[in-house]
Amino acid sequence: MTPAGEDETIAERRPLETRERGDSTRVNERIRAREIRLIGADGAQLGVMTPEAAMVLAEEAGLDLVEVAAAASPPVCRIMDYGKYKYEEKKKRAAGKSKGSASLKELKIRPGTDEHDLMFKLKQARRFLLEGDKVKVTVMFRGREMVHREQGYKQLDRVRELVGPLASSESLPRMEGRFLSLILVGNREEIAKQKKVEAALAKAQAAAEKTEAAASEQEAEPDASAGGEHA
Repeated sequence: MTPAGEDETIAERRPLETRERGDSTRVNERIRAREIRLIGADGAQLGVMTPEAAMVLAEEAGLDLVEVAAAASPPVCRIMDYGKYKYEEKKKRAAGKSKGSASLKELKIRPGTDEHDLMFKLKQARRFLLEGDKVKVTVMFRGREMVHREQGYKQLDRVRELVGPLASSESLPRMEGRFLSLILVGNREEIAKQKKVEAALAKAQAAAEKTEAAASEQEAEPDASAGGEHA
Protein backbone atom coordinates (compact mmCIF):
# COMPACT_ATOMS: atom_id res chain seq x y z
CA MET A 1 0.00 0.00 0.00
CA THR A 2 1.29 3.46 -0.94
CA PRO A 3 1.87 5.88 1.97
CA ALA A 4 -0.50 8.86 2.09
CA GLY A 5 2.40 11.34 1.83
CA GLU A 6 3.61 9.73 -1.39
CA ASP A 7 0.06 9.87 -2.85
CA GLU A 8 -0.06 13.62 -2.17
CA THR A 9 3.34 14.11 -3.84
CA ILE A 10 2.27 12.24 -6.95
CA ALA A 11 -1.04 14.16 -7.07
CA GLU A 12 0.79 17.47 -6.96
CA ARG A 13 3.06 16.60 -9.86
CA ARG A 14 2.32 18.33 -13.13
CA PRO A 15 0.80 15.86 -15.63
CA LEU A 16 2.93 15.25 -18.71
CA GLU A 17 1.38 16.89 -21.76
CA THR A 18 0.59 14.98 -24.92
CA ARG A 19 2.79 16.24 -27.76
CA GLU A 20 1.43 17.39 -31.09
CA ARG A 21 1.42 14.87 -33.88
CA GLY A 22 4.32 15.44 -36.26
CA ASP A 23 6.43 17.07 -33.54
CA SER A 24 9.83 15.35 -33.74
CA THR A 25 11.23 16.96 -30.58
CA ARG A 26 11.95 14.38 -27.88
CA VAL A 27 10.29 15.37 -24.62
CA ASN A 28 10.17 13.65 -21.22
CA GLU A 29 9.69 9.89 -21.58
CA ARG A 30 10.47 10.06 -25.32
CA ILE A 31 14.14 10.77 -24.57
CA ARG A 32 15.94 7.45 -25.11
CA ALA A 33 19.63 8.30 -24.56
CA ARG A 34 21.43 6.52 -21.72
CA GLU A 35 22.95 9.78 -20.51
CA ILE A 36 22.24 13.44 -21.20
CA ARG A 37 23.83 16.78 -20.40
CA LEU A 38 21.26 18.83 -18.48
CA ILE A 39 20.60 22.56 -18.51
CA GLY A 40 18.32 23.93 -15.80
CA ALA A 41 15.34 26.18 -16.33
CA ASP A 42 17.52 29.15 -15.32
CA GLY A 43 20.25 28.22 -17.84
CA ALA A 44 22.56 26.66 -15.25
CA GLN A 45 24.69 23.68 -16.32
CA LEU A 46 23.61 20.74 -14.14
CA GLY A 47 26.03 18.18 -15.56
CA VAL A 48 25.69 14.71 -17.09
CA MET A 49 23.06 12.32 -15.74
CA THR A 50 20.45 9.78 -16.81
CA PRO A 51 17.20 11.00 -18.39
CA GLU A 52 15.32 9.43 -15.46
CA ALA A 53 17.21 11.56 -12.94
CA ALA A 54 16.70 14.66 -15.09
CA MET A 55 12.96 13.97 -15.34
CA VAL A 56 12.72 13.87 -11.56
CA LEU A 57 14.23 17.38 -11.42
CA ALA A 58 11.89 18.56 -14.19
CA GLU A 59 8.81 17.16 -12.43
CA GLU A 60 9.86 18.72 -9.15
CA ALA A 61 9.93 22.09 -10.94
CA GLY A 62 6.57 21.36 -12.59
CA LEU A 63 8.22 21.57 -16.03
CA ASP A 64 9.25 19.35 -18.95
CA LEU A 65 12.53 17.75 -19.95
CA VAL A 66 13.23 18.72 -23.58
CA GLU A 67 16.02 17.45 -25.85
CA VAL A 68 17.49 20.58 -27.46
CA ALA A 69 20.64 19.16 -29.10
CA ALA A 70 20.12 15.54 -30.13
CA ALA A 71 23.34 15.39 -32.20
CA ALA A 72 25.59 16.31 -29.26
CA SER A 73 27.44 13.65 -27.31
CA PRO A 74 25.80 13.16 -24.91
CA PRO A 75 22.56 14.80 -26.10
CA VAL A 76 21.76 18.12 -24.43
CA CYS A 77 18.42 18.50 -22.66
CA ARG A 78 16.83 21.46 -20.93
CA ILE A 79 14.19 21.85 -18.25
CA MET A 80 11.43 24.15 -19.55
CA ASP A 81 7.70 24.64 -20.04
CA TYR A 82 7.49 22.98 -23.44
CA GLY A 83 3.90 24.02 -24.10
CA LYS A 84 4.76 27.68 -23.47
CA TYR A 85 7.91 27.36 -25.57
CA LYS A 86 5.95 25.97 -28.55
CA TYR A 87 3.37 28.74 -28.20
CA GLU A 88 6.03 31.48 -28.18
CA GLU A 89 7.78 29.96 -31.21
CA LYS A 90 4.48 29.84 -33.08
CA LYS A 91 3.87 33.51 -32.29
CA LYS A 92 7.34 34.45 -33.53
CA ARG A 93 6.84 32.59 -36.81
CA ALA A 94 3.46 34.23 -37.34
CA ALA A 95 4.89 37.68 -36.60
CA GLY A 96 7.79 37.13 -38.97
CA LYS A 97 5.49 35.91 -41.72
CA SER A 98 3.19 38.89 -41.27
CA LYS A 99 6.09 41.32 -41.34
CA GLY A 100 7.62 39.82 -44.43
CA SER A 101 4.45 39.56 -46.50
CA ALA A 102 3.39 42.38 -48.83
CA SER A 103 -0.02 43.94 -48.34
CA LEU A 104 -2.44 44.36 -51.22
CA LYS A 105 -3.51 47.89 -52.20
CA GLU A 106 -6.40 48.48 -54.59
CA LEU A 107 -6.93 51.24 -57.13
CA LYS A 108 -10.24 51.56 -58.95
CA ILE A 109 -10.75 53.07 -62.39
CA ARG A 110 -13.53 53.17 -64.97
CA PRO A 111 -13.51 52.11 -68.63
CA GLY A 112 -13.72 55.80 -69.52
CA THR A 113 -11.14 57.13 -67.06
CA ASP A 114 -9.17 59.80 -68.96
CA GLU A 115 -5.39 60.02 -69.23
CA HIS A 116 -5.06 62.75 -66.58
CA ASP A 117 -6.95 60.77 -63.94
CA LEU A 118 -5.19 57.57 -64.96
CA MET A 119 -1.80 59.21 -64.44
CA PHE A 120 -2.90 60.33 -60.97
CA LYS A 121 -3.93 56.77 -60.11
CA LEU A 122 -0.66 55.40 -61.47
CA LYS A 123 1.27 57.82 -59.27
CA GLN A 124 -0.40 56.18 -56.28
CA ALA A 125 0.31 52.71 -57.66
CA ARG A 126 3.96 53.58 -58.14
CA ARG A 127 4.22 54.76 -54.52
CA PHE A 128 2.64 51.52 -53.26
CA LEU A 129 5.01 49.40 -55.37
CA LEU A 130 8.07 51.29 -54.12
CA GLU A 131 6.89 50.60 -50.55
CA GLY A 132 6.88 46.87 -51.30
CA ASP A 133 3.12 46.37 -51.68
CA LYS A 134 1.19 44.59 -54.40
CA VAL A 135 -1.34 46.66 -56.32
CA LYS A 136 -4.72 45.45 -57.52
CA VAL A 137 -6.06 47.63 -60.34
CA THR A 138 -9.80 47.18 -60.80
CA VAL A 139 -11.93 48.43 -63.69
CA MET A 140 -15.55 48.95 -62.59
CA PHE A 141 -18.32 48.57 -65.16
CA ARG A 142 -21.78 50.08 -64.85
CA GLY A 143 -24.93 49.41 -66.83
CA ARG A 144 -24.34 49.12 -70.56
CA GLU A 145 -20.59 49.49 -70.11
CA MET A 146 -20.54 45.70 -69.73
CA VAL A 147 -21.23 45.46 -73.47
CA HIS A 148 -17.84 47.07 -74.13
CA ARG A 149 -15.65 45.06 -71.80
CA GLU A 150 -12.77 45.30 -74.25
CA GLN A 151 -12.38 48.92 -73.13
CA GLY A 152 -11.60 47.66 -69.64
CA TYR A 153 -8.88 45.38 -71.00
CA LYS A 154 -7.44 48.33 -72.92
CA GLN A 155 -7.31 50.33 -69.70
CA LEU A 156 -5.37 47.58 -67.95
CA ASP A 157 -3.00 47.31 -70.92
CA ARG A 158 -2.40 51.05 -70.60
CA VAL A 159 -1.75 50.65 -66.88
CA ARG A 160 0.89 47.99 -67.53
CA GLU A 161 2.45 50.20 -70.18
CA LEU A 162 2.68 53.19 -67.82
CA VAL A 163 4.04 51.14 -64.92
CA GLY A 164 6.75 49.81 -67.21
CA PRO A 165 9.53 47.64 -65.74
CA LEU A 166 8.66 48.68 -62.18
CA ALA A 167 6.15 45.81 -61.90
CA SER A 168 4.81 42.76 -63.68
CA SER A 169 1.39 41.12 -63.75
CA GLU A 170 0.87 38.36 -61.20
CA SER A 171 -1.67 36.75 -63.54
CA LEU A 172 -3.94 37.53 -66.47
CA PRO A 173 -6.79 40.06 -65.92
CA ARG A 174 -9.73 38.41 -64.17
CA MET A 175 -13.41 39.23 -64.62
CA GLU A 176 -15.60 38.92 -61.51
CA GLY A 177 -19.14 40.15 -62.02
CA ARG A 178 -18.84 43.81 -63.02
CA PHE A 179 -15.20 44.08 -61.97
CA LEU A 180 -12.14 43.40 -64.12
CA SER A 181 -8.96 43.17 -62.04
CA LEU A 182 -5.24 42.86 -62.49
CA ILE A 183 -2.63 42.43 -59.73
CA LEU A 184 0.77 44.08 -60.14
CA VAL A 185 3.84 42.78 -58.31
CA GLY A 186 6.91 44.97 -57.93
CA ASN A 187 10.19 44.13 -59.64
CA ARG A 188 12.71 44.19 -56.78
CA GLU A 189 15.73 45.08 -58.89
CA GLU A 190 13.91 47.90 -60.69
CA ILE A 191 12.48 49.20 -57.41
CA ALA A 192 15.98 49.31 -55.93
CA LYS A 193 17.20 51.28 -58.96
CA GLN A 194 14.28 53.71 -58.74
CA LYS A 195 14.92 54.30 -55.04
CA LYS A 196 18.59 55.06 -55.71
CA VAL A 197 17.64 57.53 -58.45
CA GLU A 198 15.10 59.25 -56.21
CA ALA A 199 17.59 59.44 -53.35
CA ALA A 200 20.20 60.99 -55.65
CA LEU A 201 17.69 63.54 -56.96
CA ALA A 202 16.63 64.45 -53.42
CA LYS A 203 20.26 64.90 -52.41
CA ALA A 204 20.99 67.07 -55.45
CA GLN A 205 17.89 69.19 -54.80
CA ALA A 206 18.87 69.69 -51.15
CA ALA A 207 22.39 70.75 -52.22
CA ALA A 208 20.98 73.20 -54.78
CA GLU A 209 18.65 74.75 -52.20
CA LYS A 210 21.55 75.11 -49.77
CA THR A 211 23.71 76.81 -52.43
CA GLU A 212 20.86 79.14 -53.37
CA ALA A 213 20.31 80.08 -49.72
CA ALA A 214 24.03 80.81 -49.26
CA ALA A 215 24.07 82.99 -52.38
CA SER A 216 21.05 84.95 -51.14
CA GLU A 217 22.83 85.61 -47.83
CA GLN A 218 25.93 86.88 -49.64
CA GLU A 219 23.82 89.24 -51.75
CA ALA A 220 22.14 90.61 -48.65
CA GLU A 221 25.43 91.43 -46.85
CA PRO A 222 26.61 94.29 -49.19
CA ASP A 223 23.14 95.87 -49.00
CA ALA A 224 23.34 95.91 -45.20
CA SER A 225 26.85 97.43 -45.29
CA ALA A 226 25.78 100.14 -47.76
CA GLY A 227 22.84 101.01 -45.59
CA GLY A 228 25.14 101.44 -42.56
CA GLU A 229 27.59 103.75 -44.40
CA HIS A 230 24.78 105.95 -45.72
CA ALA A 231 23.47 106.44 -42.22
